[in-house]
Amino acid sequence: MKFLETPLKGAYVIEVEPIEDSRGLFARSWCKREFESHNLDSKLVQCNISFNIKKGTLRGMHYQAEPFEEAKLVRCTRGAIFDVIIDLRADSPTFKDWFAVELTDKNQKMFYIPERFAHGFQTIEDNTEVFYQMSEYYSPEHSMGIRYNDPSFSIWWPEDRQIISKKDQQYPDFSQ
Repeated sequence: MKFLETPLKGAYVIEVEPIEDSRGLFARSWCKREFESHNLDSKLVQCNISFNIKKGTLRGMHYQAEPFEEAKLVRCTRGAIFDVIIDLRADSPTFKDWFAVELTDKNQKMFYIPERFAHGFQTIEDNTEVFYQMSEYYSPEHSMGIRYNDPSFSIWWPEDRQIISKKDQQYPDFSQ
């Protein structure tokens, strides 16, 4: 695996290194030792799947508050997404900055998102599936969000047509 650090310290785009032959390919998508060698949270307690029927579906921006902050490893297993993170670490030089990467079933990239980052994505193809590996259990009472179009961040979303849950539309403006 190739670990490519993003401008937001601690967040990585990870490229698999496929071994291909006439049957197809084989690639490693998780190795505790490799994640630890990059000082990444290697605890894995839960995996989630998100299936999205329509292009333009937007989910986010989600995070869990302490003491249930979570790191995520996200991979698009079918279709394509525009995957976005926001640095919510008040002590970080990139506090409130956002970064995005396109994850597709074809490019096979993964996105490592550290604790104290908000995360969301927009589908850029119909019938898109996303697979998440989580470092912490879901805790409904610690589940938080930031509105996808909060002016504090000015995130650019690629699709004009947006299918968004009422919950994600109603998050309040961000405040420190």
